[in-house]
Amino acid sequence: MLLFTPGPTPVPQNVRNAMGDETMHHRTPEFEAIFEKVRKHLFNLLKTDEVLMLSSSGTGAMESAVVNLCGNTLLNINSGKFGERFGKIAKAHGLKNVEIINEWDTAATVESVVNAINENSDIDAIAIQISESAGGLRHPVEEIARRVKEINPSIMIIADGITAVGVEPIDVTNIDALLAGSQKALMLPPGLSILGLSNAAIEKIGKGKGYYFNLATELKAQRKNTTAWTAATTLIIGLLEVMESVEKIGGLDKLYSDTSIRAKAVEASLKAIGLHIYPKSPAKSMTTVDDENANEIRKILKEAYEVNVAGGQDHLTGKIFRINQMGLISNYEVAWVVNAVELALDKLGRRTYDGTANMIFNEITFGIGK
Repeated sequence: MLLFTPGPTPVPQNVRNAMGDETMHHRTPEFEAIFEKVRKHLFNLLKTDEVLMLSSSGTGAMESAVVNLCGNTLLNINSGKFGERFGKIAKAHGLKNVEIINEWDTAATVESVVNAINENSDIDAIAIQISESAGGLRHPVEEIARRVKEINPSIMIIADGITAVGVEPIDVTNIDALLAGSQKALMLPPGLSILGLSNAAIEKIGKGKGYYFNLATELKAQRKNTTAWTAATTLIIGLLEVMESVEKIGGLDKLYSDTSIRAKAVEASLKAIGLHIYPKSPAKSMTTVDDENANEIRKILKEAYEVNVAGGQDHLTGKIFRINQMGLISNYEVAWVVNAVELALDKLGRRTYDGTANMIFNEITFGIGK
C-alpha cells in the first residue's frame, strides 16, 4: 500500500533501520552527541536563532508557543481545523482571543490582519498556519509577519510550519516561533515536535509558563544537549538519519526543488484529467481536490490500486481528497498515484482512461516532450 496521506507520511527504510537499533538512555554522553548533531541540522533547516525539540505531537508545539508567547490576546487565523485549534488553545489557558474566520479554501490577507490589530490593541501574539493542511492552503505568512512587525514589533508571530518545514524555504525574518512536527516532511512517526525561536521570542519567554511545556526550562537544558524531561530518543535518532539522508541527495535546496516540481506536476496532471484544485492558493505540501465523488475515488484508489490518500474533515467530509507531496518520495510512486486517479475516474464512468495524467506528470518531472 502506498501511503500518500499528508501526515503521517512514509518513513524511509533506512530511517526505520536507524530507529530499530538498541534503545539508548537519554542521559548519556552517547545520546547527547546525537542530540548535538540534530540541533545543528535543525538550525540549518529552520534558520532561527534557537531551536527546541519536544516529546509531543505538533499540537504540543502549538500549545507551548501560545502559552509562552501570548500574555494577553491571541489573534488566530481560522481557515481550517488547525487554525481553529490555536483559538481553542488560547481559550483553554484563559487568554483572550480574536479570530479571523475564512472558508477553508481562502488564505488570510494582510489587510484583514492589519485591521484586526488596529481594532484591538490588546493583541500581543498572532498564530497562523503557513500551510493549513485541512484544505491544503498556503497563507502569505511572511508578508503578513513583515507588515505586522512594521506596525508593532512587539507582537509575537507564531507560524505553524508543520506541513511547510522541509517542504519549501521559509523566510523567518519576522517570525518569532516556527513550528514543525516529525510525521510530515521530516518523514518520521508522530511524537516529536520542534520549535524555532527568534531572539525576541526568547526574551518574551523569560522564565517561561507552565510546567511540561515551559520553554525556558527546555531552553536551559537543550543548550546543554539534553532535555528537561524524557527525550523522544528513538525519533531524535531517526531525525538524524533523515537529515543525513537529505544531505546525501544534495541538501535542502535539492529537497525543496524536488518537492516544488512534484507539486507542480501532480496539480497539472489532475487538472488535465478534469479535476478541480480546492484551495485558491495551494500549498506545495499536498494537492487537494474537491469532487462530488471524493469518497468513491478514495475507495477505488485504496482497494483497486493500493494507494491511500486522505479525505476531508468537518464540512469537507466526503468532498475533498488530499495527496501528499512532502518528503523523499520516488517519482515512480507519484506517477502511479496520478495514474491511479485517472483509472479511478474511468471506473466511475467519468472519462475514458488514456494515460493523460501520467503523460503530463512525466513532461513536467522529466522534461519529456518539451
